[in-house]
Amino acid sequence: MKILVADDSSTVRLMIAARLRTDGYEVLEASNGAEALDLALSADLDLLVLDKVMPGLDGFDVVRAVRADPRLRTTPIVMLTEHTSQTEVLGGLGLGVQDYIPKPFNPDELSVRVRRALQRAAL
Repeated sequence: MKILVADDSSTVRLMIAARLRTDGYEVLEASNGAEALDLALSADLDLLVLDKVMPGLDGFDVVRAVRADPRLRTTPIVMLTEHTSQTEVLGGLGLGVQDYIPKPFNPDELSVRVRRALQRAAL
C-alpha cells in the first residue's frame, strides 16, 4: 500500500512517515500542496495524509483537485492538522475527506485511523 504524506513541517512529516513505514506502508512525502498534488496525480496512491495549512496550495485545494480527477475520486484522504474547528472539519468532510486527526497526534491513533480508512475504501 502506498501513502502520500504532505506537511510543510519536516519534523511532522518524518514522524508520520516513520510510523507508517513501521506499519509496512510505502510512503511518499511532500512538503507543500503543489508537490502533494503532483504526486497524487502521478503516483498510484492508496491514501493521502494531508495537513490543512501548507505553502501555495493548502490541504483543501489538494482535496478539491484530487476529487476532480476520476481516478482519485474514491482515494481515502485523512487530514492531520491543527485546524479542527467544526467549520473546518465540516468543510473538509463536504469536500470528501474521510477522517480528521488533530495535532499534536498520537502515532497509535494515526495507525488505527489509516488502517480503518484503507479498510473502508476496500469495501
